[in-house]
Amino acid sequence: MARVISVEAERFPIAGTFTISRGSKTEAEVITCTISDGDNRGWGECVPYKRYGETMDGVRDAIQAMRRQIEDGISRTALLDVMPAGAARNAIDCALWDLEAKMSGIAVEDAIHAVSLSALETAYTLSLGEPEAMAAQAHANAWRPLLKVKIGGDNDMSRIRAVTEAAPDSRIILDANEGWTDDNIVANLAFAAEHGIALIEQPLPAGRDARLRHIAHPVPICADESVHEAKDLEALVGLYDAVNIKLDKSGGLTAALTLRDRARELGFEVMVGCMVGTSLAMAPAVLLAQGAEFVDLDGPLLLARDRQPGLVYEGSLVSPPDRTLWG
Repeated sequence: MARVISVEAERFPIAGTFTISRGSKTEAEVITCTISDGDNRGWGECVPYKRYGETMDGVRDAIQAMRRQIEDGISRTALLDVMPAGAARNAIDCALWDLEAKMSGIAVEDAIHAVSLSALETAYTLSLGEPEAMAAQAHANAWRPLLKVKIGGDNDMSRIRAVTEAAPDSRIILDANEGWTDDNIVANLAFAAEHGIALIEQPLPAGRDARLRHIAHPVPICADESVHEAKDLEALVGLYDAVNIKLDKSGGLTAALTLRDRARELGFEVMVGCMVGTSLAMAPAVLLAQGAEFVDLDGPLLLARDRQPGLVYEGSLVSPPDRTLWG
């Protein structure tokens, strides 16, 4: 029986406003790809990201352009050769994983040999704001063991001081989203180290990160915008200590598994992160993140409404997906 594909644009309101160094938004805009074969249905979700030149219409059109090849039975590995990394390929790849699991009866966790699945401690993200507002966010979430703090402005030392004082028992990741400069990075790193920061994500713009080879890393530095696929990794050795793997960057779970394994071979620590999406987008990432040093899969916690059934979050612990959701 031939496959049938459908593509849908969906919007989920964010609880409040989510702000990073590049701007703010009040809803998560996602694209859902569903591939059916007889009575079996697989689906995947992606989040188009303007930073990488993606739009809702563009990603939907890119998925639609693959209709004939998907209906003709293209494999996940063949997909890697005909589509670039990015959100569109992610939605298709994850839908194919889910469809294969439904048709074969073999769960994705078994297919990727993800042994001893466990609930994972996820970071919880605090939006960029003035130090007082960020301190209030940190204080309200000081019970969480791991916080991810969006920074990247001219007043980051004040922000760092504010959040560490407001949440003294939490480990803290700083995410600069490429917002630091050659002029302030050394001082900011030293200040972060003095305040016990656990990790700093992408302090300098992608493509302008060579400076990281020539300065001290008093806090481990994690590549985000600078790494998409496994082929990016060798150039980052000596610049970064860790890499943030996101399915929307890598273009799906298939490529992300290769990226994770190659990162381990090259000595990087692994962080598995996300865009702001629903539990459907997080589900494959929870399987990918088993054994990762850092997990940032809090997308549904930032939403006013998740899709149902969703992942189970208990505090900052996220459980592996039930197969009624995905996989």
